[in-house]
Amino acid sequence: MRNVALAHHWLIGMRGGERVLEEICALFPEAPIHTLVARVDRLSTIIAGHRIIPSLLQLLPGATSHYKKLLPFFGVAIARMRVARGTRLVVSSDASMIKGLGVPVGVPHICYCHSPPRYLWDLHETYLQGSADLGAFGRFLFRCTVPQARRFDLAAASKVTHFIANSQFVRERIKRIYGRDAVVISPPVAVDDFTAARPRSDFYLLVSELTPYKRIDLAVEAFRRTNRRLVVIGDGPEMAALRRSAEANVTFLGRQPFAVLKEHLETCRAFIFPGIEDFGIAPCEAQAAGAPVIAFGKGGALETVKEGVTGIFFHEQSAEAIAAALDRFEALPDFSPAACRANVEHLRPARFRQALRDYLSEEFPEFFADFLWPEESEIPVS
Repeated sequence: MRNVALAHHWLIGMRGGERVLEEICALFPEAPIHTLVARVDRLSTIIAGHRIIPSLLQLLPGATSHYKKLLPFFGVAIARMRVARGTRLVVSSDASMIKGLGVPVGVPHICYCHSPPRYLWDLHETYLQGSADLGAFGRFLFRCTVPQARRFDLAAASKVTHFIANSQFVRERIKRIYGRDAVVISPPVAVDDFTAARPRSDFYLLVSELTPYKRIDLAVEAFRRTNRRLVVIGDGPEMAALRRSAEANVTFLGRQPFAVLKEHLETCRAFIFPGIEDFGIAPCEAQAAGAPVIAFGKGGALETVKEGVTGIFFHEQSAEAIAAALDRFEALPDFSPAACRANVEHLRPARFRQALRDYLSEEFPEFFADFLWPEESEIPVS
């Protein structure tokens, strides 16, 4: 492979951003991956099979567990990172500041932007609310660090050759924050991991990291006021507080293996999505499993849920609005599981790989004119 280098903000587990990186890795199987910190034992075989080059932060004790506390040092660490001499193309997958790594002048740098970092630009106070373990001094240091980190992020964005956004919502944020345009390539969704043909049960489902900006508290409060059943899969700093506020009709399962997640997605009455996400993989997986979605009408959900066909929206982020949406949902005729699935079938991983290939080949025809892309039959399964 022609001296392609990859970059990703951090490699600590397999979530939506890492699933995108996985597909990029499949297209460039010999490319090294630059990252702030890494836990190879928590990565898929596809990503772990690449040479992973962490920053100097990896040397700090506990860095892979407490990397978010190291924000004051992100810029310094990334500024010291350099792709190898002879690299001819850089592709980064970023929701933080890894796009600021050193790239030789004249080398194209394509950034697949999951989002300009929300903890810097939109939700830094919410981020602090969910980071009680930082302590008073840590929160003070974070606030002092934000202006410098923003300057670094803006400078990093100015050096990116081309931006790819994962949604129109993120494209607009890239334009507003960085003053740059972007094309949109939706992220991959493992549609074929689910079936939409199973009978639905009477419980509602919420799958999420339990952090403040996800607004799980609103859903728990809405269900506290009713006799409807809610099952919550996921864990995070809000778990204890949410458990205390919930009634017996809300069940917290914590983190679960995929088999349990699949079972609940395929049999829930509907999927609850109370937060604002840049794209939102979970509601797409729910639709792949035949479940309609009840979502807050802002962010990426507006691009992936069809009102009245695959779900409904509520337009105020409040427990009252969620409760009213539940009443409205139950008064409607049953949603078609087949229609829900059909709405997301175009998001299969193979579609993402082809869209990225087409974009790169069109933008850099000289580089990719005789490039030997891996055959689909050669793409490994994670």
